[in-house]
Amino acid sequence: MTDTVKAITLASRPKGAPATSDFATETVELKAPEAGQVRVQVLWLSLDPYMRGRMDDAKSYAAPVPLGGVMEGEAVGRIVASNAEGFAEGDIVIGPFGWSEGAVVDATHLRRVDPDRAPIQTALGVLGMPGLTAWVGLNDIAEAKAGETIVVSAATGAVGSVVGQLAKARGLRVIGVAGGAEKCAYAVEELGFDACIDHRAEDLAEQLKAAAPEVDIYFENVGGATLAAVLPLMAVGGRIALIGMIAWYNGKNLDQTIPLPAMWRAILTKRLKVQGMIVMDHADRREAFLDEVAPLVADGRVKYRETVAEGLDQAPEAFLAMLEGGNFGKQLVKVADA
Repeated sequence: MTDTVKAITLASRPKGAPATSDFATETVELKAPEAGQVRVQVLWLSLDPYMRGRMDDAKSYAAPVPLGGVMEGEAVGRIVASNAEGFAEGDIVIGPFGWSEGAVVDATHLRRVDPDRAPIQTALGVLGMPGLTAWVGLNDIAEAKAGETIVVSAATGAVGSVVGQLAKARGLRVIGVAGGAEKCAYAVEELGFDACIDHRAEDLAEQLKAAAPEVDIYFENVGGATLAAVLPLMAVGGRIALIGMIAWYNGKNLDQTIPLPAMWRAILTKRLKVQGMIVMDHADRREAFLDEVAPLVADGRVKYRETVAEGLDQAPEAFLAMLEGGNFGKQLVKVADA
């Protein structure tokens, strides 16, 4: 027995910034699940900056999407057929279903989503990979302590917004950097940041120095001009949690940086700890993260926003807009009604 679903595939590898022409919409066949497998109807698809790297064929921590292959991505779906012990038709699960209306996957790749804990799409955002990234980055990588000052780039994004709120609750002074007055106002007025600076401001470095003359922790999601402004302000013994560098993903803004010798000197003379983080290395921390953060989300102490594109066909344009900062909070695609 086979069936067909619509999927978005990688048509070509981008040269610089990706375009809608780098994607194709195709019909793919799904076979009945074999032993240990389930078939899932995709309900919500997550769009994330790391997907840009998967479009290239450069060696990285994960294999690239092959040309003609379905674009990779985490999604929440409903099981419509199960041949795996412990999973039943109707279960809501999260897994690597990709940019598709449906998928057949090994049950070992699945995690259950509790619809009673929070809206199911939060398993892709504040209670999912972005939230876990924020929590591990703040706790395990940055080793945040009350009384310290943290600067968070992409402060209203899916990761940065959680970092800032958790840091503020822990007693840190929190300075955000975001794109535009609306996002900065949201960071301060809704999320409780102490200040937020527009990364597009010509005097970014001066504003940042005025708000945070000495920075203990920099939560790095962006690179570019923000990193260049923060690095000279780092305190001796400061920590940089390196999560992403979206400003440089498309080969742009390469002039917005500090020369490597100056950067190396700052790291050396200030005895900085700079540590990269890939969230998949920290899956063992998920339950501890959920135990702490899920109640905070449930009672409104941790707030979140979502930007939702309606329909799988909108995924490419939504993805391109996200790479340029067009989303507000977590970028999702609603593929089907729950």
